[in-house]
Amino acid sequence: MGFADFFRKKKNTPDQGTPQADIDQEQEQVKLDQGLQKTKEGVFGKLRRAIAGRSTIDDDFLDDLEEVFITSDVGAETTLKIIDRIQKRVQRDKYVNVDELNDMLCDEICDMLAQNDTADEVLPEGKKPYVIMVVGVNGVGKTTTIGKLARLYTKAGLKVMLGAADTFRAAAIEQLEEWGRRADVPVVRQNLGSDAASVAHDTLASAVAQDIDVVIIDTAGRLHNKKGLMDELSKIKRVMDKVVPGAPNEVLLVLDGSTGQNAFEQARQFSEATQVTHLAVTKLDGTARGGVVIGISDQFKIPVKYIGIGEGIDDLQLFDKQAFVKSLFGKK
Repeated sequence: MGFADFFRKKKNTPDQGTPQADIDQEQEQVKLDQGLQKTKEGVFGKLRRAIAGRSTIDDDFLDDLEEVFITSDVGAETTLKIIDRIQKRVQRDKYVNVDELNDMLCDEICDMLAQNDTADEVLPEGKKPYVIMVVGVNGVGKTTTIGKLARLYTKAGLKVMLGAADTFRAAAIEQLEEWGRRADVPVVRQNLGSDAASVAHDTLASAVAQDIDVVIIDTAGRLHNKKGLMDELSKIKRVMDKVVPGAPNEVLLVLDGSTGQNAFEQARQFSEATQVTHLAVTKLDGTARGGVVIGISDQFKIPVKYIGIGEGIDDLQLFDKQAFVKSLFGKK
């Protein structure tokens, strides 16, 4: 079962025949459109200026288009791919106006990202508890994302437990406990400065005893000493594997979308420090740098799984590449 199908259960509302899943999907689309508003305004504003007074796509225009995407934090490598696709498209199709350019860009970017798509299941059969280890530097919204993710799973009817293995940062444990309270899920903790692997061990042992479906482990957000981080994460993994063979099933790296190119660098460094399997990009509602999602999704062989588009506990969405790009370019 795919992500969207799992989280959007087909059930009718009490007073009408519209499936609740369809209503949820419409609400998610509205949130997505609102969350990307600053990026849409920024990209469209630049596109309008680049296209003003032009009737054809020539080399000068392509240079301007390249600048639009570079300054929108799409990234140089991905931008060149987009420009190449547009050049080939122009050779086939006749360009007329800005609306057609928007359609052309949307189609080509969607097609490009779809080629990198990786089908996955929310909870593969036989993986219980399903263990997610969450990594990321301090300040990117890591702990907040854990709380929102816990909420997403509990709404789907699953039993969730959190592990406070970020024992290094002051107030990290209390922050996770607060999000656990909001999501109505238990949190396993020890004191500040405790061994992180010990917390992970206790969390998984408790989860097995209580027949928990999903375990989410928070980790320290240090990156100044990559070897130290690598050693700590490796130790946590080894300890968890002894309790639940194969754990963690997922290593989720949280990135702050508002930091633009810094998010690319963090993705590179954490990929070197540990085997990251999925990405979550946060804080897209407060930035015009939403193009970073396109670049990260294209350049790294790690799928973007979630995006954060608001501060509320329900403002974490499964990342749909096509819905994201269409929203960015104002297409329904």
